[in-house]
Amino acid sequence: MRELWLSGNKTGHLGVKHISSLLEDPNCKLEKLQLSDCRIKEEGYASLASALRLNPNHLRELDLRGNDPGESGVKLLLDLKEDPQCKLRKVWFLKGSAAEEACAAVASAVGSNPLLMTELDLSELIPEAFGVNQLCALLEDSHCRLQKLSLGACSITGKGFRALASALISNPSHMRELRLSGNKAGDSGVKHLSSLLEDPNCKLEKLHLGACSITEEGFRALASVLSSNPSHMIELQLSGNKAGDSGVKHLSSLLEDPSCKLEKLE
Repeated sequence: MRELWLSGNKTGHLGVKHISSLLEDPNCKLEKLQLSDCRIKEEGYASLASALRLNPNHLRELDLRGNDPGESGVKLLLDLKEDPQCKLRKVWFLKGSAAEEACAAVASAVGSNPLLMTELDLSELIPEAFGVNQLCALLEDSHCRLQKLSLGACSITGKGFRALASALISNPSHMRELRLSGNKAGDSGVKHLSSLLEDPNCKLEKLHLGACSITEEGFRALASVLSSNPSHMIELQLSGNKAGDSGVKHLSSLLEDPSCKLEKLE
């Protein structure tokens, strides 16, 4: 046996343990294993990594798309892939090809695999490296655990802000800090971000939107959404925009709200 396709089954952790016992066997010559959409969780990833450390000589391709690696699953297998004794050359984690391509593009741009990162700075890189829509395919995948994302001065327009907001609504639970200053958000971009901020699953704590062509209308939208869902935001940076008297008034009213947690406002 050189190739085993088991995708789309109810494998779970128990099934993976049995498969891992096969992979540990020194007589096993399996080279390709497909386990996509098999309800495998973090414990299963650990079992696979352990088995392949014990018998690293044969498996070359492993497909785990559509499973849940938890906090450590991806790292365990990518660390294994770097082991010079391991013959594993291809590991698929992400659900779709667009996310796989975005992951490769980000890795090429910053020299590190974004699935292992909690912070990513692509400021001034998006136009040259790849488009914001490509990045969004990665952001909306559950394997992406980024907590801080910087996209300053990337020429992102309102349309791009809509794509970002949509991606982060799909996978909102990890992101804590967004630095988007120096883009062309405009009021429409702020309204798209507001849809993210009003999501009860959004845990965003810091938002930078300096010099983003935001007017009174955008300030009003931000104040409104932070009044309705104020539980996490502690830092808001809006310098270099055109608040006008009404924009300042809206934010001042927000600060007077006892439920508002903002500690820093620029």
